[in-house]
Amino acid sequence: MLELSGDTLKVLVTAPPEDGRANEAVVALLAGEWRLPKSAFAVIRGSASRHKTIGIAGEPAALAGRVVEWMKRHG
Repeated sequence: MLELSGDTLKVLVTAPPEDGRANEAVVALLAGEWRLPKSAFAVIRGSASRHKTIGIAGEPAALAGRVVEWMKRHG
């Protein structure tokens, strides 16, 4: 589940926080929602924390367009 809360995106996954499984689940969820390859995502801060910063590789305008479109549908 993804939820926008102010300037924070809250992601709920059921994978356990063991061996990176929760991080993988977050990446898979974001990739599916925004129709991007999982390889475009990286946890750049907070890999062992509930609070993470996710980096997304790609052309900025195209990425922004996908995120904005998602926000219109779900915001």
